[in-house]
Amino acid sequence: MKADLAGGDALIIVDVQNDFLPGGSLPVPLGNEVIPGLNRYIAAFLFRQLPIFATRDWHPPDHCSFQQQGGPWPAHCVAQTAGAAFPANLEIPCDTHIISKATSREKDAYSGFFETELNAVLQSTGISRLFIGGLATEYCVLNTVKDALTYRYTTFVLRDAVRGIDVNSSRSALEEMARLGANLIDFEALAA
Repeated sequence: MKADLAGGDALIIVDVQNDFLPGGSLPVPLGNEVIPGLNRYIAAFLFRQLPIFATRDWHPPDHCSFQQQGGPWPAHCVAQTAGAAFPANLEIPCDTHIISKATSREKDAYSGFFETELNAVLQSTGISRLFIGGLATEYCVLNTVKDALTYRYTTFVLRDAVRGIDVNSSRSALEEMARLGANLIDFEALAA
C-alpha cells in the first residue's frame, strides 16, 4: 500500500526513551533498531513540513506501575532523569510536540492519548492521518494505535520502526492493529 504524505498527516514517535533501550532499566530487546528507521521518517516529514509528535513516559519517582509500589515494572522513565530522556541519536526536531503521559502517581498510561492533550492538538491542527512508530509494539504502540482508531484517524503503523518486548506478542499486536483497521507499512510505502 502506498501512502503519499500530504497536509493533514502527522508522525507520532511512541516512547523512544533511554530506559526502554538496551542498557536502560526496562529495555525492549533490539529497541535501538527503531532509531535509524524513525530518523528516516522524521526526515520525510520535515521535508514536507508536516508535524511530528513524540510521546514519553514522564513518571513521578513513586509511580503506581513500579514494582516498589506493587506494580509490574521496574522503575523507569522518572521525569527529569537521563532514563526518561530521548536518545541523542534520535533526530527529533526542536519544534516536535512532546506529549508527556502517566505523569500522576495513581494512574498508568500506555496510550499517548490517555489523559493528554494529544487528540486536542491533532484536531486543532487539522490532522486526519497518523503514522505511528516506536516502543513497545505490544504495549504503548498498540494502545496508542487503538485510541487513534477510536478517534477515527486513518492510522498507519510503521512496521520497520517498531519493536516489542516479545517476538510472539509483538506479532500478535501487529495482527490485532491490522484487524482493527490500521495499515501496516514500511518506509518504502511513502512516495518519494
